[in-house]
Amino acid sequence: MRFLYYDKINNIDKGSSITGIKTFTLSEEFFRRHFKKQALVPGVIYIEAMAQLLGWLIIYSHDFKLSAVMSLVEGAAMPPDLRPGFTAEIHGEIISTSRRDSLGRAWITVEGEKVASMDRIIYSHVQKVNSEDLLHLFYYYSGIRAGS
Repeated sequence: MRFLYYDKINNIDKGSSITGIKTFTLSEEFFRRHFKKQALVPGVIYIEAMAQLLGWLIIYSHDFKLSAVMSLVEGAAMPPDLRPGFTAEIHGEIISTSRRDSLGRAWITVEGEKVASMDRIIYSHVQKVNSEDLLHLFYYYSGIRAGS
């Protein structure tokens, strides 16, 4: 089972930035038995949402010739009390990238207000990948049509 924590990629600028959206509904699997009295979105879900989008930006920016594995997160700030029923806009930026690794930052806004952020996220690169498979997965999971 795959857990995607974004619904769609709205914008991707090769080597620079990415923006996507995620609507958090009460039917999300991670809400089952997570909190007893009221459903709250766990902070780790925000981290994963930002990491997934930024990872795709890195893979896309390197022409699908590598995969990106999150290896370090620093300066993470998460909201303590967001309940389901909102749409989040997820933003990511590449600060620097090389053949071996990438450094980025990411944040989430809800109705224009920043609610979560990661000041620094590092990805290690895995070079031995099937580029065709990555390209197919990117278009399948991004909501972007091939060639657009």
